[in-house]
Amino acid sequence: MTTSAAISAILLAILLGAIVPGPSFVIVARNAVGLSRAHGLATALGMGLGGITFAGIALAGLYTLLFAVEWLYVALKIAGGLYLAYIALRIWRGASRPLSMQTDGVRETGSVRRSFWLGLGTQLSNPKTAIWYGSIFAALLPQHPPLWCYFVLPSLVFCIEFGWYTVVAVCFSSRRPRDVYLRAKVWIDRIAATMVATLGLRLILAAGKNGL
Repeated sequence: MTTSAAISAILLAILLGAIVPGPSFVIVARNAVGLSRAHGLATALGMGLGGITFAGIALAGLYTLLFAVEWLYVALKIAGGLYLAYIALRIWRGASRPLSMQTDGVRETGSVRRSFWLGLGTQLSNPKTAIWYGSIFAALLPQHPPLWCYFVLPSLVFCIEFGWYTVVAVCFSSRRPRDVYLRAKVWIDRIAATMVATLGLRLILAAGKNGL
């Protein structure tokens, strides 16, 4: 797999992870519903900057270690594949559960800046997001990525995270798109689960090969 193809796979995996409803999704959505579209967009910006932070940590930390310990690279590919399979199972099992959109604790007043910090804090304090990023980067990016990846990839990650949560903020501040999503939640989650599981299986099967 070429570096460009690997980056495309990383971005797809990150997009899938963002799309699946979790704490970040609910925070953005309920700020858009309970406060305003501006608050939802500010929260989305915080999520995007959190994504850059995780991408930078994954690139700077993991690959220094992987450069010196090659077997760990293979082990992390297997671990990443297993984690993706686990996430896929949880997504599938939770597909039929209704998404809670309660706005308890979210006041109708407050600064947009506060919504931004809430988004950033929610993203950075979620250990599952950190593990997701670490697994994806370790499993998909070539062991010796070119220098440009360290500059381009975090920027693209920001576009994915901020772009998706901007869509969430806009949609959930409008009644009709929100209702459409909630009706289609089961199928959206199950399609995402299938794609994540397929990616995890591919990583496990390719773990013994050199590179990607």
